[in-house]
Amino acid sequence: MGLIRGMNHIGMTVPDIEIATEFFKKGLGAKIAYDSQTLKDRPRGGPLVEKLLGIPEESYVVKKRMLTIGNGPNIEMFQFFNVSSRTPLSLEDYGYTHLSFYTDDIKKSYEQMKEAGGQPLSNIHENTRYEDTEGNGTVYFKTPWGSLIELQTLPKGYYYPEYSESKVFIPDEKQSL
Repeated sequence: MGLIRGMNHIGMTVPDIEIATEFFKKGLGAKIAYDSQTLKDRPRGGPLVEKLLGIPEESYVVKKRMLTIGNGPNIEMFQFFNVSSRTPLSLEDYGYTHLSFYTDDIKKSYEQMKEAGGQPLSNIHENTRYEDTEGNGTVYFKTPWGSLIELQTLPKGYYYPEYSESKVFIPDEKQSL
């Protein structure tokens, strides 16, 4: 067995955890696993926390929540006090730029995301090379706070170039919660 099993969670800072949770619940069927920091708790901050988390001086974590979505990686959300407002990354920026979710019904998921407050950047369109099998589709959405979410479907899977060393993970529908 390898040292690394796979991805456990994705960390995301949001301006309001309650709004983000509602969006993820309505748009993607998310469920709350737990809240490890609430407004009832003492805010997490100070020199040690600043060092451990790499956050600016005088910034405090006021809410932290773990969400589950299907059987993919969990999403750990942070809400801060005393952080300067920042624009979320765009696809061309360096760093982690978007979350992609596999769906069996992209048309239904598209409508669900719109109803939840997501803003589609286009209509559903075909994927690019190695993902352009029959019935495929993809579309990007902006969340209410400006982050990017991709919906993707590949019912006939991927195909691979000669130099491929591995196959891409697709969540197994039988394991979905």
